[in-house]
Amino acid sequence: MTTANHVQRTGGARKWVMLALGMLAQTAGAVFINGAAFLIPALLDDRGLSLAAAGLLVAMPTVGIMLTLIAWGMLVDRIGERLVLCIGLALTAAASATAVFTTSLPLLGLCLLIGGMAAASANSASGRVVVGWFPPQRRGLAMGIRQMSVPLGVAIAAMTVPPIARDHGVSAALLVPASICAVGALLCLGVLDPARPDRAAAEHMGLLSNPYRAGSQLWRIHSTSILLVVPQYVVWTYALVWLMTDRAWSAASAGILVTVTQILGALGRMGVGALSDRVGSRMRPLRWVSATAALSMLGLALTDWLDSPLSVAFLIAASIATVAPNGLAFTAVAEFSGPYWSGRALGVQNTGQYVAASLVPPGFGVLAAVSFPVAFLVSAVFPALAMPVIPDDHRSPG
Repeated sequence: MTTANHVQRTGGARKWVMLALGMLAQTAGAVFINGAAFLIPALLDDRGLSLAAAGLLVAMPTVGIMLTLIAWGMLVDRIGERLVLCIGLALTAAASATAVFTTSLPLLGLCLLIGGMAAASANSASGRVVVGWFPPQRRGLAMGIRQMSVPLGVAIAAMTVPPIARDHGVSAALLVPASICAVGALLCLGVLDPARPDRAAAEHMGLLSNPYRAGSQLWRIHSTSILLVVPQYVVWTYALVWLMTDRAWSAASAGILVTVTQILGALGRMGVGALSDRVGSRMRPLRWVSATAALSMLGLALTDWLDSPLSVAFLIAASIATVAPNGLAFTAVAEFSGPYWSGRALGVQNTGQYVAASLVPPGFGVLAAVSFPVAFLVSAVFPALAMPVIPDDHRSPG
């Protein structure tokens, strides 16, 4: 039974429940991974750490997720989405709960590392739930909605972790991701793995064959995403400080604008996903968005160099354009790789992006220290380079 037939047979409502559960899993993981950064003030005040030591400690979840993304992808290809989501979130909750009861900084770092390794389970498994349950003509929109999970997780962490850490300490704040991940693990018991052919039928259909040997499409999508993540993280990392230093905005006003751009970016992901459904292609909209990202970053560089107030408008445009490609590339990877390889392929996809993203802040920090226009101009080169790398839609989604 194909995934599309399965969706049609089971009706329309259930797939939206699966999308909600997939979003819940991804959001819960994001609360743990991104919430660690909001512990920094309490680590400085309560534990007496230096800023460098605190930064290293809260980076442990990100290191963990990069170590295990491909391994979780391999496991989800083997045992399915439901078990991976439940096991991964339960382990994340256990790691966070263990951290609550430790006063040892090395053990705290180890718990954060293990929690990040476990939270990586949601990245591949939740994406596979969405791709498997939605037919090709609705898949782009569904994946665009699913991509809102990380901003939602960051928002939840930002609203809960800092005040609890300030008033009750680091240990109490770690109860937030522990509780959310535990609830997520229980609710994900309701996930139904998308139907896929049994292994004998899949082998006959060629679905067990390594898609990386069939052509360069997957490698080109991975490379495209690595290039496109550069301007995204330049904007994410430096928008706030640029508004405050170069544009002389107050911290409150700059924070409000950055929050608004995050919301607009999330809506942009949905819109681009729906557009890809409408035109029946993931790669053509990906080219359009890459061009828009390059032009918006170029416009930001030029208007900032000219000290024009239009630079803020270009920042808003860049904030939307640079995050829009994520869902398109993620969906395309799953569609190209098929139901028996998409876990691994999505693991490779995410690992490449995380590694590239981790290099952006220090690398472009050097450029921004010299000149923000130079940093923005250099970042505009990366989406321009991505455009010829993007492959064609050699086969229809599904």
